[in-house]
Amino acid sequence: MALKRSKGPAGTLVVLEHASRILKGNPLGDPHVRRLGVWLPPQYDDGASLRRFPVLYDLVGFTGSGLAHANWKAFGDNVPERAARLIHEGRMGPAIIVLPDCFTALGGNQYVNSSAIGDYADYLTREIIPFVDREFRTLASREHRGCFGKSSGGYGAMLHGMKYAKYWGAIANHSGDAYFDFVYWHDWPNTLNELAKHRAPKRKAGGYKAPRAPAQRRLERGEDDGRIQRFLRHVWKKEKLSTAEGHAIMNLCMAATYDADPRAPLGFRVPFDLESGEPIAGRWARWRAHAPVNLVDRYRANLRTLRGIYIDCGWRDQYHIHYGSRILSKRLAAAGIRHVYEEFDDDHSDVDYRMDRSLPFLYKALR
Repeated sequence: MALKRSKGPAGTLVVLEHASRILKGNPLGDPHVRRLGVWLPPQYDDGASLRRFPVLYDLVGFTGSGLAHANWKAFGDNVPERAARLIHEGRMGPAIIVLPDCFTALGGNQYVNSSAIGDYADYLTREIIPFVDREFRTLASREHRGCFGKSSGGYGAMLHGMKYAKYWGAIANHSGDAYFDFVYWHDWPNTLNELAKHRAPKRKAGGYKAPRAPAQRRLERGEDDGRIQRFLRHVWKKEKLSTAEGHAIMNLCMAATYDADPRAPLGFRVPFDLESGEPIAGRWARWRAHAPVNLVDRYRANLRTLRGIYIDCGWRDQYHIHYGSRILSKRLAAAGIRHVYEEFDDDHSDVDYRMDRSLPFLYKALR
């Protein structure tokens, strides 16, 4: 292999500590003091002290955190290296890139407000954006501010373009969750199997005994009977989660995002009976109400104010996100919302190279 060599000036990565008022006292007890990465392009210190720059916010995927995108990466560029190279090659102009930390004890979040996780949409828009605009020479208006992300980060970018358009001028969505009936529904039986390991009492071979009426009524309402809490205590003690555990905590995180309920055990409900596996129609309806394919008409006016919408997805995505992306593109087109949708021959993993398309797109829309 050829060793990676810098192509042009590298720019400067600044890491700041930000104490959040919004995240303080969050339901999961996660830290409210977060490290915030801010990458400054080489031109930031070129002597033009009054020059200001557009800003791009990087929303990382599930189990990620902003500064992970500044780590050394084999066979490819991290986000600062990629931006520096694209600027050097003349494919985009200089921009500031912000790497926020929105990780949680449930493995992440979807960049929305949740009474079960925390108000991460407000954290980004009401705290981090003003903080960055105060500390750095930004072009401090939505016309020059965009966000991008992949997977959960792609969902976050799309949702922010819909619900929080007054803060963003353009968005880029790589392989973002869009059609929950395909992304999550089929994986819930695996999650139920994983949670069953923490059932009490544990199963024994022989005749099956269904839960008694009071417990059964709770399960039919999508409430935890204790197994979810025991599962979380189990994984929170581990440094390495199995694949099944990782998918299970992801589905629980989505439940805490899309069906938060302060009255329920743990503050959220699940869309399936934990014992029988039967779907709970009312609970799943809560999930579907947050799926981007079902939000286009509601937020049509906001979407039309954006200067650019970029979406892409691999046509071999193992989570079937390409189908949701196609539906989303179809519904955007039907609503008269201009956007770019591209597909490519790859799956869901390691597709950061697609930022070679999205970052220049965002810069052109926001410059």
